[in-house]
Amino acid sequence: MCATILSVTHTAVPVALVLLLTGAAAAYEPTLDPRAIDEAIAAGQSRADAARNRFHQAYRVHVGRPPVDDIELVTPFRRVVLDAEARARTGDRLYRQRDALAVAAGFGNRMQVFVELTFHPLNTYVGVPSYAVSLARPGTAVRLNASDLQRIPRVERRVAGLPPLPYPVPPAIAAGGPLVGGTVIATFDGGRLDPRGAYDVIIEETGTELARVGVNLGAIR
Repeated sequence: MCATILSVTHTAVPVALVLLLTGAAAAYEPTLDPRAIDEAIAAGQSRADAARNRFHQAYRVHVGRPPVDDIELVTPFRRVVLDAEARARTGDRLYRQRDALAVAAGFGNRMQVFVELTFHPLNTYVGVPSYAVSLARPGTAVRLNASDLQRIPRVERRVAGLPPLPYPVPPAIAAGGPLVGGTVIATFDGGRLDPRGAYDVIIEETGTELARVGVNLGAIR
């Protein structure tokens, strides 16, 4: 089963906000300039919930192939949007460019792929299995492997549709507690990606392919 990230049409919000949130004429940006920083802050602090939800939806692909539920992409631009949005939800709208620059500097030019998992109810896992995530251009066998992999277990049901937390923290798990699912966070070097390229996200377990999902970096920022 294969899904593809597509650009989203907005009809119920002002044109200026549409251009801001979709990044018209833009693509994946491994490095953010001051203008992109300001646009990401404005997007995260926007009170137009419908437009902001559509923005996040462009980075999300439903897979529905057990154990893989969905994947999410987090780019440098979206990382700043998420951070500004998280601060705005707490009532802090004094988010400044220096705050965003600190987040951007810490995140670097990396792109992260969040793989959301739900396990079979009768599983006996004591941790998230050693799932691997890689990228490949469609029709090629050459893989770009993740530079870092985090496997975060989950002991509660996931609320679908929520964007990734700016800084995921593994939960405390009681000894013997059953795992409901988990998240695998795969980090890739943005400098090795084609900003307008199409890629397959490949999720594997010990060489066996579990899911393959098409994404288009030219349709997001």
